[in-house]
Amino acid sequence: MSIVGIAGTLLLAPGAAADPDAAPVDPAVDPGAPPVQVAAPGNPNADPMAVTACSQFAEVLDSTSTYYSDFTDSLNGFATENYSDPSVSSSNVLGRTALREGAGIAMNTANTPGVPPPIADPMRTWSVDATKLLLKMGLRGGRDSLNTTADEMNNDALAVQHACADAGTHA
Repeated sequence: MSIVGIAGTLLLAPGAAADPDAAPVDPAVDPGAPPVQVAAPGNPNADPMAVTACSQFAEVLDSTSTYYSDFTDSLNGFATENYSDPSVSSSNVLGRTALREGAGIAMNTANTPGVPPPIADPMRTWSVDATKLLLKMGLRGGRDSLNTTADEMNNDALAVQHACADAGTHA
């Protein structure tokens, strides 16, 4: 998180000076209700290679989606693509950098010996599609072209997530 983001979070945080002796109250919580059962994050018998690969891929998805979303948000501020706008230009560079790093990590993870093929194969495809998207961004591609590749990446990510779930873990 950037310093600006941290500062904004701190500035917008509710003050604790209202009544320091009062116990916090959440009106949506029924104190008499039984505890909610939450599913375990994964199967304890899951293949450790699958767990590691899926965990790394989840981190890649988080970071790349954040930076790509920032880019599309800035691009969507215009009726037509305006890559010369400073915010679009900056978010384009950051988005491409995140995609390049994410594609490399995903490909390395997929190529790690022992990663099950049902997980590795769509992970490789995601990596290739991420590379394709960053090239389109660098060439200042249009929305339709970017959206098509982003949709392909989403389908690849979904395939990885299903394979991870089948292996008893999550991405």
